[in-house]
Amino acid sequence: MRIAGVLPPDAPDPRDRRREMLALMPIPIVELAPQPAVDGADFGVGTTGGADGLSEMSVSVSSTLWRNPADRSDPVNFAELDDATRSAIEDVPPWPRPAWLVEQVERMRYPMLWEAVQTTWTRPGSRRATLEDHLVTHTNHIIMNQFREQAGLGLGEWDSPALTSRRGVRRGVPVVLDGRPIPGVEIDTDPFVYAVGAALPDGGTLTAVIAREHLPYLELEFVRR
Repeated sequence: MRIAGVLPPDAPDPRDRRREMLALMPIPIVELAPQPAVDGADFGVGTTGGADGLSEMSVSVSSTLWRNPADRSDPVNFAELDDATRSAIEDVPPWPRPAWLVEQVERMRYPMLWEAVQTTWTRPGSRRATLEDHLVTHTNHIIMNQFREQAGLGLGEWDSPALTSRRGVRRGVPVVLDGRPIPGVEIDTDPFVYAVGAALPDGGTLTAVIAREHLPYLELEFVRR
């Protein structure tokens, strides 16, 4: 028996489709370097194109943050939850759920580095944004979706001075990729997030936007998959 609006226990994991789409990415995907505080990568994929194929593709990597990875039961690891989120976790329905859904609900207990690292590829010959443009766009996306209330932003208020711009980008910042520094840029002017970016050696761009409260627990180094 299936109940309307309820996923059956054998419902396919939507992450499988996103993982399949990763094979379309023409360049290696970048993520945070392996470290104890980061776990459980998930991916978001965005594409632009037409009849002649892809013109741009981006892959965003989200991960769980462990403030005390040596003891995952330590209360310091738990996120501060609002009542609605806490209810979504604790109110277990009387019907079976897919294992992947149970896992995702459980991960809501912990802080998330949501879409923190993004790799963007643009087809040669296509109109392309600069590294600075990609970094500003990624930074404002995170502010609007994760810190909208704290920043005093209205829904869709993309022209607000509370968001960042190219004026906030500083050049000449080293970014560590695969254990070696490469030339990069940063945005260190926003009160809620810190952002870095770099042009990748094999084409495309890396951008990373991290909440300032999470920075003490992370090594901001990156690797290509």
